[in-house]
Amino acid sequence: MIDAVKARLGSIWQLSMMRWRLFYREPGTMFWTFGFPMALSIVLGIAFRSQKPEPVVCGVLEGPRAVMIQELLEKSVDVRKPDVLSESASDAQLRTGKVSLVVVPTDPPTYRLDSTRPESRLAKALVDDALQRGLGRKDAFAPHSDEVTAVGSRYIDFLIPGLVGLGLMSSGLWGVGFSLAEMRTRKLLKRFVATPMKRADLLLSFLVVRAFSLIVELPPLLIFARVAFGVRMQGSIVVFALVCLVGALSFSVLGLLLSSRAENPQIVSGLINVVSFPMYLGSGVFFSTGRYPDGIRKVIDVLPLTALVDALREIMNEGTAFSPLVLRALAILVAWGVGSFLLALRLFRWR
Repeated sequence: MIDAVKARLGSIWQLSMMRWRLFYREPGTMFWTFGFPMALSIVLGIAFRSQKPEPVVCGVLEGPRAVMIQELLEKSVDVRKPDVLSESASDAQLRTGKVSLVVVPTDPPTYRLDSTRPESRLAKALVDDALQRGLGRKDAFAPHSDEVTAVGSRYIDFLIPGLVGLGLMSSGLWGVGFSLAEMRTRKLLKRFVATPMKRADLLLSFLVVRAFSLIVELPPLLIFARVAFGVRMQGSIVVFALVCLVGALSFSVLGLLLSSRAENPQIVSGLINVVSFPMYLGSGVFFSTGRYPDGIRKVIDVLPLTALVDALREIMNEGTAFSPLVLRALAILVAWGVGSFLLALRLFRWR
């Protein structure tokens, strides 16, 4: 019995070492694992870096009072000096987003805007305040401002956990699913049929390699985020690593499931895109899932990437450990992982 267990563990270990050598010898895999998340964080971190708000952009429609309104708005630091526009030019610039609001110089002024655009609503408030003050409005009091930049409130703080989750999903689905399909295409799996190796051992070897690859996958991105953007780990790094491990294994098993019967890499590529693209857009990697209607959010909330990203943000930005949200996320990831592994074992074929 002991000899049989040792032999099986040895088989899994040798298969894992084979997978590991193939992993780090592939330049493309190394780039998508390490380089792509860093490149994405650089681009988005610079684009959404913390900076003082820019003045809103508006225009003034031609009319008898247009110059007077233009001069009043020019005095405000919150409004960029507006141009006096013709009817056609104002419509075109408002439609294309070059201005957020057009002031029609009636008495009192009329604000022409698209209320579905947040920047237009902000422009209306600032322009109205500037005109009211310029025409003599007196405030009941002058409030004091206490500006506070909370830890974890920047977009880059929101983004980094999302990129970590996205990287774990991509590495799991592509690194495992694509590799397994490629082995089938190259007739490598067919050779294993003549050996006493069990298919469960082969599938487990993919998971072993995926678990160990986290040791070299996570630190570079987290260190880069800390050095380049000052993103800090507010919670427990141990709990963060545990959630990453469970998430990585869950997506790896999902990759095994998608490639369990795929005849070639092209088929598994299509399946991976079908599965990953909705999560890529809807699981809160780049923006909050709160933007979706409640009915859609009920579906989004049980997706594995949503659970993973929410848990990583809870730990990294909120500083919590095993909160109800984190425990719920772990339960969702484990359910996806176990269910996918059992189904992959049932559907897997060597040829």
